[in-house]
Amino acid sequence: MATPHVRGPSGDPSTGASADQSSDPSPEATPPVPPRFERPARPPTTPRRFVRDLGPQYLANGLVGMIFAATGPVAVIFAVGVQGGLSERELASWLFGVFFLNGILTVLACWLYRQPLAFFWTIPGAVLVGPALGHLTFPQVVGAYFATGLLMLLLGLSGWVRRAMAAVPMPIVMGMVAGVFLTFGTGLVRSVAADVLVAAPMVAVFLLLSAWGAAGRKVPPILGALVVGVVAVALSGRFHPAGDTVGWLAAPVLVTPQWSWQAMLELVLPLAITVLVVQNGQGVAVLRTAGHEPPINVATIACGAWSLLTAGVGAVSTCLTGPTNALLAASGERHRHYVAGISCGLLAMVFGLFAPLFTRLLLAVPPAFVATLGGLAMLRVLQAAFVTAFGSRCTFGALVTFVVTVSDVTVLNIGSAFWGLLAGFGVTWLLERRELREARG
Repeated sequence: MATPHVRGPSGDPSTGASADQSSDPSPEATPPVPPRFERPARPPTTPRRFVRDLGPQYLANGLVGMIFAATGPVAVIFAVGVQGGLSERELASWLFGVFFLNGILTVLACWLYRQPLAFFWTIPGAVLVGPALGHLTFPQVVGAYFATGLLMLLLGLSGWVRRAMAAVPMPIVMGMVAGVFLTFGTGLVRSVAADVLVAAPMVAVFLLLSAWGAAGRKVPPILGALVVGVVAVALSGRFHPAGDTVGWLAAPVLVTPQWSWQAMLELVLPLAITVLVVQNGQGVAVLRTAGHEPPINVATIACGAWSLLTAGVGAVSTCLTGPTNALLAASGERHRHYVAGISCGLLAMVFGLFAPLFTRLLLAVPPAFVATLGGLAMLRVLQAAFVTAFGSRCTFGALVTFVVTVSDVTVLNIGSAFWGLLAGFGVTWLLERRELREARG
């Protein structure tokens, strides 16, 4: 399905693909070429406009997005680091990079483009690093981080990324997104069944505030679920933070990269694929579904440049995150979603400075709290993904994409989301070629 032309806030053309270019009605005119570097929002965002756009709903979405990023994904980093034998100081430095440094990028991007553009790190890429640390040194892995960042930077500067992503029809991409995000819905159901005392009150308050329009406008349903969940966890007596082992403040550890052909061959291409195709693909898809037109080339350049920066403190590659951006754009007025992104970025910077302390606290809550909160926030996003994937064209290819993605298979150290895209596009090219041309046209 072709992506509709989107108008930006206050009626100005949406930033991204040069929306203000007018097409020549003459038959000899050639289609307008999108700019290589997408321009920021016009007129520029001002502090006065930001204050005017502030609202509890957007601050709540930013908080929920940050809570999601700082719980389960952080556990992945700890698991990978422990598996690879990293020290506590190296782990804290890794967290500093992916939160504080990427938080700065998030705030800048949201402010400039007036969209929810949250940048964190590639979770599948982090998973790839675990086995590699078994036979590679950490400086060699960091060398692969640098090479990956340079590759993404060059691809973004070339302008090739936008053309490649435009070649894949939106139903295929959203079939992948639906497959990835399905775990949020099933995780919500499992949490209610496994921990009813924590999860059930959160679901009940969320539904009540959603059904009661007047109350829901004053207290966003997801914020109500968050507050009730905190109370439920406190009353259950199941908040058990671990002891202080690495202090409160993160101390970045500068890592000197080492060249290794084995590290380059094993990590660079898979890391780049997880960022550009899987993670950035999800991020672009969910933002387009929410009515935004994200700056694909600029985001790729930013991912490459910031990956070079975060690699210096031992952090895995930067990406335009999918789930967090979906949470930021899950509700509210589209032209105010950027407020949620900025609040998420500011919270990420605070978390990065106090990474050891906050990680210890957030991982001390019952797993059902995080799973329920994320599941409730993602229900509407999951619904939109299914509607886009199976609503019009290329539906069989979208189904194949969804099934392969849900299978969670890993081939050549590359996760199922990438293989789902590949399989779905291949099936669409073979069996739905006419619909594929229509979707692109």
